[in-house]
Amino acid sequence: MGTIVIAGTVVLVLLGFGNHAWWLAAAALLFLYLQYGRGSSSAPSSSGTGSSSGSAARADTSYRAYRDRRDQQAKWERRYRRERPLEARRQERKN
Repeated sequence: MGTIVIAGTVVLVLLGFGNHAWWLAAAALLFLYLQYGRGSSSAPSSSGTGSSSGSAARADTSYRAYRDRRDQQAKWERRYRRERPLEARRQERKN
């Protein structure tokens, strides 16, 4: 989807050299894509009382995803050091 939006924006910018209204269309397209297209979920939040609970839920899931990536990276690094002790020691000496 992002590739289509970028290609459309480039086309609109190129058309904008003849008619500046196309530049406004390109800016509007980028704004709408950044606002609603990227990473927005199609399902509404379960609690419709306020945006603070939605942002807290997003922060919680993003932190959980970060923590999972961090733990997975640590597991890979421990496995690498265990399976390749000479290469791991060589890396430690470089740092």
